[in-house]
Amino acid sequence: MTSAINRRQFVKAAGAGIAATLTGANPLVGGTAESVLSVDPTPRFDLSPYLFMQFMEPLGTTDGSVAAAWDFKTNSWRPDVIQAAQELAPTMIRWGGCFSSYYRWKEAVGPRDQRKPMINLLWGGIESNQIGTAEFVDFCSQVKADPLMCVNFESDGRDRWKKDPFGSVRCGDAREAREWVDYCNNPKNSLRLSHGHKDPLRIPFWQIGNETSYDRRGFDCETAAVKTVEFAKAMRKADPSIRIIGWGDSGWAKRMIEVAGEHLQYIAIHHMFHPTRKEKDSPLQGTEYRKDPARTWAHLMKAYKAHEQKIKKACEQVKGSGIPLALTECHFSLPGRNRCEVLSSWAAGVSYARCMNVHLRYGELLKIGTLADFCGTRWQVNAVMIPVPRGKAFLMPVARVMKFYREHMGDSFLKIRHAPDDLDVAASRRGNTIILHVVNTNRQRSITVDLGVEGHDIKSGKIYEMSTDPEFEVIAANPDPLVPRVKRLNDRNWTFPPASVSAVELVFK
Repeated sequence: MTSAINRRQFVKAAGAGIAATLTGANPLVGGTAESVLSVDPTPRFDLSPYLFMQFMEPLGTTDGSVAAAWDFKTNSWRPDVIQAAQELAPTMIRWGGCFSSYYRWKEAVGPRDQRKPMINLLWGGIESNQIGTAEFVDFCSQVKADPLMCVNFESDGRDRWKKDPFGSVRCGDAREAREWVDYCNNPKNSLRLSHGHKDPLRIPFWQIGNETSYDRRGFDCETAAVKTVEFAKAMRKADPSIRIIGWGDSGWAKRMIEVAGEHLQYIAIHHMFHPTRKEKDSPLQGTEYRKDPARTWAHLMKAYKAHEQKIKKACEQVKGSGIPLALTECHFSLPGRNRCEVLSSWAAGVSYARCMNVHLRYGELLKIGTLADFCGTRWQVNAVMIPVPRGKAFLMPVARVMKFYREHMGDSFLKIRHAPDDLDVAASRRGNTIILHVVNTNRQRSITVDLGVEGHDIKSGKIYEMSTDPEFEVIAANPDPLVPRVKRLNDRNWTFPPASVSAVELVFK
């Protein structure tokens, strides 16, 4: 057979960033391989399409964020940002975050010359409120994402956000939240109609409470749970069909479910993780990562463990309740001038792929998830980077990975029976097609396997692959090696190049 020769050629070509194709005579034939990668085709549980959400928050002077995505000369979204977001194609976009705790939605609707600017109390600067509810929903519509709105939950009990320094009241109550739902979803809402929106803006998902448990100066768990019931009842009077997410991080989930569970469809947690926080000489800070790429790689490859531990504990809290998890904010949180430049590297992209595999494995209870803030001008935790004052928006490695998984994922989770140690593999299924989500965690070595579907023959297969030098950094919208390469499977043997993320689509019979 010529397949072994072609595999050697493939490894050499992949190292140079050049696409290669294996050749072989029979798709059912297997050869000698280092190991076996096999999967049980029995569906275990359904996977949610909302594992690929994004999170949009006006971040003031800290990061240009939402304002940088808006063209104030034309009062419309920047076309390059829309184009990048359409390529990313998130299934859901959330508006809010800590910003929600002092956001008064009525200041950002209606005629532009009557909108009231506000002080961004946490992130600094002045928000013009030229971007409000209608503009956010329009963005979601253009990129075909479901909108998720985070309400002002009485400033989450934080006194410092209830008023600005000039006495403006920034605290929103349950009535205000109900009026917001009505404004968006009621076809006959008079205020929205007077603003020229004949059709409902239609927001199906609403979150009550944002990082409420992270501040002892805010609500305690019992108060938050009782107030969640109050808010949920009020909001459902405006629209009984809305899906409500309650806050349950920091061990709050069980009590929140006990008190407010009948009013909730999801429990929210966040995870901003710094896996080497206790290491004084960690390479995951500033530009230290460039000094020792091998050490940086080793640190990034184990970062998923902290993320898995967080999700596992949260799953234990909600298990048996019938209320799944919503990870509505999640990303690395590393020190550095611009939230740590290492996150622009492909090494970080591979690390994020390991985290995506975690999301799939816990997909029985994790139904909404993300791995990035959505857009901004400098923080490397963003999915879409927006150059200012000029330049074209582009996708960061985390966005490439999330896009890749969204495009190549089944609707049910499968169990991996066997895989080599250096391959991090999850699997899903769509009809009679199995998708293996394969991360080669070895920085320098290719791994060859014999692919197998337990109890079935493989009829045909395709491989979609992203691989390049782990030190490669995405810093502009230029063509780069992270465009997935499509290859045809001609025998059961396959070689995964170093530092690669692959989707193996196997049609079985």
